[in-house]
Amino acid sequence: MARRSKIISGLLMSGALLVTSLGVGGMAAGADSAPPSAHPMPSTHHHQGHTMAPSTVAAAEDRDGDGTIPAKSQVTGAKPAVKAPPHRYFHEFQANCSVTHTRPDDPIVYPGQPGKSHDHTFMGNTTTDAHSTTDSLKRGNTACKAPGDKSAYWMPTLLKAGQPVLPVGPQVIYYKAGVTDYTSVRPFPEGLRYVVGSPTQSADEFRRHPGFVEGWECGESYFNVDIPKNCPTSADTQLNIRFQAPSCWDGKNLDTPDHQSHMSYPKVKAGTNDNICPASHPVAVPMIEFKMAFPVNGDLSQVKLASGTGHSFHYDFFNAWDPATLKALVDHCVVGGLQCNARGYDETHPEAGAALDENYELP
Repeated sequence: MARRSKIISGLLMSGALLVTSLGVGGMAAGADSAPPSAHPMPSTHHHQGHTMAPSTVAAAEDRDGDGTIPAKSQVTGAKPAVKAPPHRYFHEFQANCSVTHTRPDDPIVYPGQPGKSHDHTFMGNTTTDAHSTTDSLKRGNTACKAPGDKSAYWMPTLLKAGQPVLPVGPQVIYYKAGVTDYTSVRPFPEGLRYVVGSPTQSADEFRRHPGFVEGWECGESYFNVDIPKNCPTSADTQLNIRFQAPSCWDGKNLDTPDHQSHMSYPKVKAGTNDNICPASHPVAVPMIEFKMAFPVNGDLSQVKLASGTGHSFHYDFFNAWDPATLKALVDHCVVGGLQCNARGYDETHPEAGAALDENYELP
């Protein structure tokens, strides 16, 4: 597996420029999906970024309005898995999902409040907006390769001189084992949602964040906390970032008031190098890793995020996978210790077969 993704063809670059010219709200997922209603580009004095404060409107699935959404099927009596199975360098699969639209909505932080957030770039589900629920996402279409993945993925929109620059083509969203005992990883519960990182985090908090991988990358410049001011000007160079999500669930809640405390990053087991889930969050679920590629290079002095500086990067995940499809991929690739593509196929282990058929569906 290539360590970094820095290559973009001239054709994709041309497509990127076309996408950029469409402006906010002008991107549709495909002919079979109705494009979301257009939103004007937020001005510099609007949508300065949410602070993750409690919303003034409860999510539709938050029946009592306290900010907590309990899971229908809770995991009781779970303890963190501590065994060390046979070493496998990989235990992952990809969800390849394209950008569908942009708009200043956030159905997790500001449910039912369109236009409340800074502008976001949405991938995966084509219907995601401020009013999205688990049921509405399940009824929607998807721009992911696997039709069973109707999840919503979003991040602050990247802007150059105030205009959006959108990733072109399927982006790489890894589903990995975040714990040493990869055989203990189970699928996400339906409707799980959370925010990774914070738009208000400082440069030091971003650098020290447990999800930090290599920061902003461009050309041969790595580990940048902020977006580099310059990048080589060539068709094969673009701006990249990778960031990992927590992979330990409390087994009880699909969401909490801060949209984070029901999730935790693994901890190192005392006296070992093993990563295990803490007792407060004993259920190991897939670790999502965004690996985003933005088609910009050259002078980046006017490049920023809709949420602010580069260290304000964060993202959101709202699970709407078909449960059987997600389980097949998790069991075959993560628990099975394979390095799979979006079909659940590991080219280095063809004898293992694939979890999905040629249409990326369950056989």
